Amino acid sequence: MHSSDSSSSPGANPAHAQSQAEAQADHGSSEAAEPHESADTIVDLRGAYEAAGIQEVLDQLDRELVGLRPVKARIREIAALLVVNRARRQVGLETAPPSLHMSFTGRPGTGKTTVAERMSRILHGLGYVRKGHVVTATRDDLVGQYIGHTAPKTREMLKKAMGGVLFIDEAYYLYRPENERDYGAEAIEILLQVMENNRDDLVVIFAGYKERMDVFYQSNPGLSSRVANHIDFPDYSADELLLIAKLILAAENYRFSEEATIVFKDYINRRMRLPFFANARSIRNAIDRARMRQANRLFNGMASRLSKLDLMTIEAEDITASRVFQGQVEGLDRSEPVTN
Repeated sequence: MHSSDSSSSPGANPAHAQSQAEAQADHGSSEAAEPHESADTIVDLRGAYEAAGIQEVLDQLDRELVGLRPVKARIREIAALLVVNRARRQVGLETAPPSLHMSFTGRPGTGKTTVAERMSRILHGLGYVRKGHVVTATRDDLVGQYIGHTAPKTREMLKKAMGGVLFIDEAYYLYRPENERDYGAEAIEILLQVMENNRDDLVVIFAGYKERMDVFYQSNPGLSSRVANHIDFPDYSADELLLIAKLILAAENYRFSEEATIVFKDYINRRMRLPFFANARSIRNAIDRARMRQANRLFNGMASRLSKLDLMTIEAEDITASRVFQGQVEGLDRSEPVTN
């Protein structure tokens, strides 16, 4: 009994006691490093969420884009996955990197480019891409005109986008099976390789009309399997487009008169039924033409004195002069005046 207690007695060898303590400390630290010993580790998801600036980006999306609830909900889901994956890695849980390549489908003017830019900020804030910039490309930027021309063009665009997001608009034009001499397939093959090998430093977003994109993916199953996140952008309603028009005007210190508000809603309903309708883009173009007509009206009547309100107000006549009220699409012939 005495021999077993001697190590703790005042006369015990201090070097031996120190070596035992160090051994115990080393043993404890090695156990603490094991993931199962970290089960009680507290992870501050909200802190990570706020530090990455995600809520700020989502709030900005709400301010910039009217409606689009399904789109915004999907972006929040992706952001939640990224935050949780990051927290899992911080506590030593092995986590496979998520596939972040995306497909944005919808008609022009539904906010696809804006959402791509905000998505890139989220990815950068969470450390999934180094820079967080967006490079926009079309077929002309990726596909060459002759043998040996496509690979350098495609690789150059990929190099520019590395560390951020490559946004390929109207991606279905990359694939033209009816043309045997087309080099789009070569560009797609290079994209596939880089999407797989550099998935930790590049996100590719393919965008375009839904029906054409569906055919594009069916024709390229290797591409479809690498795009995990499909987000559909719905058309805006007439009420949402009117709200967008008012937001555009307010941002530029303009306003509709009461009568102009009623007339512009009629304009929206008519324009939506005509060809080449592009949602918010068509509304912005209509506002630009209304401003030009307003300026022309004020200029022609410059003998009278103008108030600040006069300079701000779009009147009904600035809208009803549009060819849309004659069932025609404006802007197809850019040489035609808008104030005739």
